[in-house]
Amino acid sequence: MTLSRHSYWKKTRALTIALLLLWFTVTFVAAYNARSLAFTFLGWPFSYYMAAQGSLLVYLLIVFVYARLQHRRDIAFGVSDPQDD
Repeated sequence: MTLSRHSYWKKTRALTIALLLLWFTVTFVAAYNARSLAFTFLGWPFSYYMAAQGSLLVYLLIVFVYARLQHRRDIAFGVSDPQDD
């Protein structure tokens, strides 16, 4: 495996792991500790907000960040489709 290819997959793997850790934190840690997070956020209890709105917004952010950063990386390493440039 060439150095460029190895570097590409190493960076892709690091991005995927970081975003999966964020997903895990939002999904399980925040939900597990929701009752102890007893404060008001935007007029609603924080536990309700995280379950109903906040986690969904974070999931959308994760998808957006992954697509954006991975597309830039694909272009930088020359593995993107020609019509995407």
